[in-house]
Amino acid sequence: MSTVQLSVEERDIVRLVREFVDGEVRPVVRELEHTNTYPEALIEQMKALGIYGLVVPAPYGEVRVSTACFALVTEELARGWMSLAGAMGGHSVVCWLLATFGTPAQRERYLPRLATGELRATMALTEPGGGSDLQAMRTTARADGDTWVVDGSKTWISNARRAGLIALLCKTDPQADPPHRGMSILLAEPGPGLTVERDLPKLGYKGVESCEVVLDGYRAPRGAVLGGEPGRGFGQMMRGLELGRIQVAARAVGVGRAAFDDALRYAQERESFGKPIWQHQSVGNYLADMATRLIALDAVRVHGGYGYSTEFDVERYFRDAPLMIVGEGTNEIQRNVIVAQLVERGGLPD
Repeated sequence: MSTVQLSVEERDIVRLVREFVDGEVRPVVRELEHTNTYPEALIEQMKALGIYGLVVPAPYGEVRVSTACFALVTEELARGWMSLAGAMGGHSVVCWLLATFGTPAQRERYLPRLATGELRATMALTEPGGGSDLQAMRTTARADGDTWVVDGSKTWISNARRAGLIALLCKTDPQADPPHRGMSILLAEPGPGLTVERDLPKLGYKGVESCEVVLDGYRAPRGAVLGGEPGRGFGQMMRGLELGRIQVAARAVGVGRAAFDDALRYAQERESFGKPIWQHQSVGNYLADMATRLIALDAVRVHGGYGYSTEFDVERYFRDAPLMIVGEGTNEIQRNVIVAQLVERGGLPD
């Protein structure tokens, strides 16, 4: 993505993140990823750079950037390590939800600390066996005096062990017809009855936990409903996921760029039959295809046997890339969203 449409300040932000990735992330990512180590030091540097507050408006945050700038920052982080982009993705969506739909009291309570990264946030949508069918969810919140009593379970919750705030989508009116009219987002903080259970084993996306969360008699204040009015959660979350889907797409571009850059560099350094391997037509074709499609598998092919070695970063790109097929909704769900938007807007823009 080009930086032409960005302001001078936004270009500087992207440049700072690029320098952070090249100078601090890339030298250590292989060891962190292979040992599945949480990148505490890198996360702290991301906080200092203001990355956790990029979508938080004044007066709660210092710099709210455009969506294009947010996507470019995500792309740069994913170019270094996709897990870092994941560590701020759901957090940013929750910030956007609060800024857009939160009550004044909710914004004041959470947004200043979210902007600095002092408070980390995540979303809890997916349920075991539920997949993309959010309206079939079973997690319920029952009104009891001045609290909601929540029972259910969620899965694939990123940053669950380190989040101090969870945007929890649940049914506050299980009898509503259609079901989405009975859904609300609860702003849930850690407490009795909310248990983060096992970390889910993953092919890629290492270093950042993805967990199962169980809610058993968990109590949240009645004022914890995002926006203060129950029954609006499904629409709110769908709006928030628009940003989330942009973020996942930007992650994919970042991983693809990293794979292409490594493959191009390797193809110029590695020689076969007396010349750099890029000059062999089959390898050159892979590079040409990658330049237009940015596909991690082609990067593995360019590296040959070394593409399967953990001594080269390209194998990590190949493991991380599949997450973008299902993140924030499967590719099939994304296509449904695209065609609905095309119909609503009357086709492509001129």
